[in-house]
Amino acid sequence: MFGDTQGNYVYLFERDCSVQRRHQKVLEEAPAPGMTPELRACMGQAAVEAARAVNYVGAGTVEFIVEQPGGYAHPEQMKFYFMEMNTRLQVEHPVTEAITGHDLVEWQLRVASGQALPIAQADLRIQGHAIEARICAENPDKNFLPATGTLRTYQQPGCSRFTRADNGVRIDEGVREGDTISPYYDSMIAKLIVHGNTRAEALARLDEALAQIHIVGLATNVQFLRYVVKARPLPKPSWTRR
Repeated sequence: MFGDTQGNYVYLFERDCSVQRRHQKVLEEAPAPGMTPELRACMGQAAVEAARAVNYVGAGTVEFIVEQPGGYAHPEQMKFYFMEMNTRLQVEHPVTEAITGHDLVEWQLRVASGQALPIAQADLRIQGHAIEARICAENPDKNFLPATGTLRTYQQPGCSRFTRADNGVRIDEGVREGDTISPYYDSMIAKLIVHGNTRAEALARLDEALAQIHIVGLATNVQFLRYVVKARPLPKPSWTRR
């Protein structure tokens, strides 16, 4: 959600962050699978009211846990409960940018300078499906223990920002080939974000992009992510995190 100094608030829909390891997110996607328009509206309004209650300004994410007693076959039974609010722009904000078409960093700067939010809730739309994968220096075979070393080889898929003419693949990173991954910082090497017209298209595009990442010098979770993306669906949990 976003708030400005003039009392305006909007919610930019939801992200599903249920795929995790070591209590941290691995895959994030938007919109959430199984979400209904009714639940989306209720959840969004709850997020806005929470922000309004504290006169919140800027970007923030209100986290809920969703109970699904009847599974995805009975979305009318879904209930959500407040967990926490992250008072910042989160790591997975690019998936929200992908499905809304708005630059949230630009929004942050506009709001910080005293400007009003550039768009009203009624004008926000979901466009397609987006997924973000966290490329991390870690060993999935050893309980995802963080790895260290030098990026002797670091090759990526072709990528660009999301526009009508691009290939639907984006990479946010802070390293280059030859850099050292040390034990003193987070193990994340990069964020790989894909966008497609449907969830199936986004999943296929994510697997294709992951297949083009080539890292030599230390262990990574790239192959694990490909396994998760292509794996047969597991039994549906009774709750998801959004």
